[in-house]
Amino acid sequence: MKRILFVCIENSNRSQMAEAFARIHGHGRVEAYSAGSRPSGRINPAAVQSMAELGYDLSSHRSQSLDEIPPIEFAAAVTMGCGDSCPAVAARQREDWEIPDPKSMPPAQFREIRDLIESRVRDLLTRL
Repeated sequence: MKRILFVCIENSNRSQMAEAFARIHGHGRVEAYSAGSRPSGRINPAAVQSMAELGYDLSSHRSQSLDEIPPIEFAAAVTMGCGDSCPAVAARQREDWEIPDPKSMPPAQFREIRDLIESRVRDLLTRL
């Protein structure tokens, strides 16, 4: 089973959606985690709504710190435009996707970011 870690600043939007898409499209062959360099402590309601539109319940997720991630080796560690923090985790592959934070975007733009994340996660899964 391959393990993937997604990191953004607050762990309330981008990395949470990426974790969800890895679970959806990983079909049980990946273990997905997400964390934040400065977690907000909550999942953005817009992210919950955006994922609900696709049939995924993000409300059961929680915003967490990199300190809470288990000390395991990841097949991939993906940062999402959080240049302030490169996770000090063991990973065979590292990527930075430079995805804008959608937290203050209107719903249509938020969905565009969600869909971009889904596309990138699908691509990553094919390369692992």
